[in-house]
Amino acid sequence: MVRYSLDPENPTKSCKSRGSNLRVHFKNTRETAQAIKGMHIRKATKYLKDVTLKKQCVPFRRYNGGIGRCAQAKQWGWTQGRWPKKSAEFLLHMLKNAESNAELKGLDVDSLVIEHIQVNKAPKMRRRTYRAHGRINPYMSSPCHIEMILTEKEQIVPKPEEEVAQKKKRIYCCCLLKELQHSRYPRRS
Repeated sequence: MVRYSLDPENPTKSCKSRGSNLRVHFKNTRETAQAIKGMHIRKATKYLKDVTLKKQCVPFRRYNGGIGRCAQAKQWGWTQGRWPKKSAEFLLHMLKNAESNAELKGLDVDSLVIEHIQVNKAPKMRRRTYRAHGRINPYMSSPCHIEMILTEKEQIVPKPEEEVAQKKKRIYCCCLLKELQHSRYPRRS
C-alpha cells in the first residue's frame, strides 16, 4: 500500500487517489491544485472544465514570475492567472478516479469535498536541445506526483424548535433573577 502524507480523520468516510511520475508541469499543477483545494467535488469538476475552455482562470500565487495579468483572476482576489489545460485535464482524471473509489466504498459522491491535495516534484526527465556551433544543452521536463483525499461532508442538522425555545426561556429567567438580586442589594460606592 502506498503511503500518503496525511491520514484522514475518519478513513471510513473518505477516499483517496494518487498519480506518480505524471508528465505534466509541476508548477502549473501545483497552482491548479491549490485553486480546487477545499472545493466540493462537483464544483471542482465544473471549474476544471471551465479552465480547459478558458472561461475561468487559475490564479498563480507562488510560481508567478512572468505570468501575465488577466481579468478573470479578480474573482480570486489576485491579478495574475493562466489556463493550464493539461494540468486541469490530469486533475479531472484524478477526481474521476477518486469518485469511483468513493462509489466502491459506498460513500455519498455528491457530498464529497477535497480535504487534502498535494503536488510533489518527481525526478526530472532528460532530453536534449541542439544549439549553435554544434553544442547540445539539456532540455529537462519537470514531472510531478499528485495525491488527494476526499472526505464526505457531514450534513448540518438544525436543532429542534422546542430545545431552542426552552434554552432561551432558561436564559431569560436567569437574567430576571440577577436583576432581582441587584435591586435587593444595591452596590455601595
